[in-house]
Amino acid sequence: MAKYLKALAHPARILIMKHLASSNICFCGDIVDVLPLSQSTVSQHLKELKNAGLIKGEIEGVKVCYCIDDIQWQIAITTIQGFLNNTQSIKHY
Repeated sequence: MAKYLKALAHPARILIMKHLASSNICFCGDIVDVLPLSQSTVSQHLKELKNAGLIKGEIEGVKVCYCIDDIQWQIAITTIQGFLNNTQSIKHY
């Protein structure tokens, strides 16, 4: 769970995930064109998301096509929801 939360802990990575989710297909364009970030910054954030397993990237010609990894995304959702559901019974004093 920590790897998913760490990957989603940065606003830029949330923007990238939102953009990929709204595309409904693999995004083969330059993500830098749709985000107000430099190429090196976007590349670093894509690497973090990919290392966490939340996205996948495939080389097509000279471009890399990025998609949300649907299986890992569902695992992340289930894992985080399970944690949140189990902590609801914790009493705060």
